[in-house]
Amino acid sequence: MRFQRRELLRTLSFAFGSSFIWNGNQLDIAAQTAIQPKGSPPPAGAAVRDGISGGTEMEKVSGIGGFFFRAKDPKAMALWYQQHLGILTTPTKEGETSWHQEAGSTAFTPFKETSDYFGDPQKVWMLNFRVRDLDKMAAQLQAAGIAVKVDPESYPYGRFARLHDPEGNPIELWQP
Repeated sequence: MRFQRRELLRTLSFAFGSSFIWNGNQLDIAAQTAIQPKGSPPPAGAAVRDGISGGTEMEKVSGIGGFFFRAKDPKAMALWYQQHLGILTTPTKEGETSWHQEAGSTAFTPFKETSDYFGDPQKVWMLNFRVRDLDKMAAQLQAAGIAVKVDPESYPYGRFARLHDPEGNPIELWQP
């Protein structure tokens, strides 16, 4: 499985505040406070990431409060995500709880309209879920009859696997 590494590295650079991309396709991790290679511009979005816009503190969102999408069969999709990934849907009755994710970084990156990173060009989004143990999660999904492609490469920022929900929406699993 070949990922579009340059786009992914750019995303991770922004999310983690490190530079994963240097001139000449040299992969290296360098803290933003370290001296960047000669001629490198400041990272895109540095002012926003640092919370500074025009010299004043910028109000920022504190996280993703929900993910809403259309489905041919919403009840079946909700059940699939709950049974296979442990994600609870929005409560509809008193006493029900919603899904609480663990703290961690979240990559938020628009891709070019022509990107094949999501697979099917008709799909306009892809979910990336953090997991503690990629191998265990992949085995659990495969035991349930779900096709999972684990990327055999291990990157400095983690490991990845791909699968699709019942309606063909792409899902990426990431073990940091």
